Amino acid sequence: MADSASEFSLVSSTSSSSTSSSASSTRAPLGGCAGGGSMSCAAVRDLLFWRDVRKSAVAFGASLVLLLSLATLSAVTVVAHVALALLSVTISLRVYKAVVQALQKSDEGHPFRTYLELDVTLSPETFQAHAAVVAQHLNRALRLLVRLFLVEDLVDSLELALTMWLMTYVGAVFNGITLLILGNILAFTLPPLYEKYEVQINHYVSLVRHQTKDLVGKIQAKLPGLAKKKSE
Repeated sequence: MADSASEFSLVSSTSSSSTSSSASSTRAPLGGCAGGGSMSCAAVRDLLFWRDVRKSAVAFGASLVLLLSLATLSAVTVVAHVALALLSVTISLRVYKAVVQALQKSDEGHPFRTYLELDVTLSPETFQAHAAVVAQHLNRALRLLVRLFLVEDLVDSLELALTMWLMTYVGAVFNGITLLILGNILAFTLPPLYEKYEVQINHYVSLVRHQTKDLVGKIQAKLPGLAKKKSE
């Protein structure tokens, strides 16, 4: 009996560990950082969650200044001013180093030699990998648009119509660049708040989802024509 009990405990612990590991492995792709772009996704996540305050502050400030500039100036003017500012810094540093080397009679070389020797080329394998990811997202979006606009499911199409109707009022108040500015601010403020109040937010979101699901279920029960197709 003792041997059987020990075997049972060993099997149960093994199954529980395998279950937890499989659950964690299934949760990993949900973060959007699976596949070849995991490093870039992790970098973006670190920026949005302010893992490094200095880097996140620089990214947030630079993106906000760029969007505010685009809101007041044309895109050509913004690009020209950014290029001029960058060239002013690099040319000034290049001339300064050349003068210092001439006065000191030293041969330190080009001040940007390290950056000039960096390999910034895009390999065909990397390009194909990114192109495959983009094609996958495009195909998924096209299938979704076809399903919604050709009314495969009436409830989903009505939800899209309601969303687009609400967006007409949003577009009457905000233009595209204003929405981008608001999206940029929310992108850098909501993730830290969600991480801090994750339990409370998930609780209220689950309540809203359950209520919405119950409401849709009642509507579908009264109108059989709106019932979703059962998955095979």
